[in-house]
Amino acid sequence: MSKKKAFALRINEDMLKAIEKWAADEFRSTNGQLEWMLNKCLKDAKRAPKKNNSENNV
Repeated sequence: MSKKKAFALRINEDMLKAIEKWAADEFRSTNGQLEWMLNKCLKDAKRAPKKNNSENNV
């Protein structure tokens, strides 16, 4: 599994509430939902990071 890095995120309160609701609807944590959303956007834009071969062989 890749290493995770924490960082602060400033976000509009209404947007956060919408993301929290969506996360609950999908049975994810808010953090998990944000990661899922970011990964989807990166894939859609063809900018997703390349998978490391060592991660695939675990």
